[in-house]
Amino acid sequence: MQQFGTIAANAFMELVRQPVYLLLMTASALFMVFLASVPYFGFGDDPTLVKTSVLAVMLLTGLFGAVIGAAASVAHEIRSGTALAVLAKPVGRGRFLAAKFAGIAAALTLLTYVNLVAALLASWMAFDAYSGTAKGALAIFAGAVVLAYAIGGFSNYFLRRQFVADTVAALVAAATAALFLATRFTTHNVSMQEAAAIDWRLAPAAALILFALWILAGLAIACATRWDLIPTLAICSGFFLLGLMSDYLLGRPADAGAWWAKILYAIVPNWQLFWLANTLEPGKPGVPWGYLAQSLGYVAGYLGATLMVAMELFEDRELTG
Repeated sequence: MQQFGTIAANAFMELVRQPVYLLLMTASALFMVFLASVPYFGFGDDPTLVKTSVLAVMLLTGLFGAVIGAAASVAHEIRSGTALAVLAKPVGRGRFLAAKFAGIAAALTLLTYVNLVAALLASWMAFDAYSGTAKGALAIFAGAVVLAYAIGGFSNYFLRRQFVADTVAALVAAATAALFLATRFTTHNVSMQEAAAIDWRLAPAAALILFALWILAGLAIACATRWDLIPTLAICSGFFLLGLMSDYLLGRPADAGAWWAKILYAIVPNWQLFWLANTLEPGKPGVPWGYLAQSLGYVAGYLGATLMVAMELFEDRELTG
């Protein structure tokens, strides 16, 4: 168990120390807040448009994070021979892949948390035609990002610490503090009758997005046992696009009794199960917590099958580069 934890922790830190990980986290969080700072003229549906948009940003950011993490933790180590050095010790290939997945899943969870904080702030900042941009909240969040980078630069220059990892840690804390300060100490009106409020329905919706990202991470690890970054990204993007259309392309033939459609419908992940943005419309209660439990069961089953395929692909993989 200690070996599993060590490999998982190394995979987590390896992804967190990637500059592209910090770039994804920063760009996605800032873009979400920016989406809540521009008018849409959506005939009163502007806040709903903002909420669905930030969920889409969260999903796409996680897709790139999952692929980059798998390529850095699995494909790169196979190519460089690091995986061979690890497996030369009493560590099985199955435990190696499972630990790598755990580390990547933890990094994706951290990325999703920061994006959720930005999404909650965006839901508070979203406005309609009767209001305007919450400039105070925008300034606080932008200042928090600048502060996080300043802390990372200070620790790197004076303490000789790793810049990216320290900046990520500072950004997590600064974004959380910015949400609290912006919603408590600045004022903003959604309309002439209604004051701004955080839409906590985004939390279970973001949890569903995280479940989808875990599945993407499993698929990316399976691909990374054989291919490098670009082929892995292409294959995962194909699964992503096909899964978005699986109900239309495969669901209807499967309901009609086509055996091939039933097989493909079971193999291709159905992302629509994790995309419940319609529950964020005004007057709706949000995603039921019971549905989250059912979705977690689907994730566990699909991940189990995906990691078994990954282990089979990895079993006879040449590890000398």
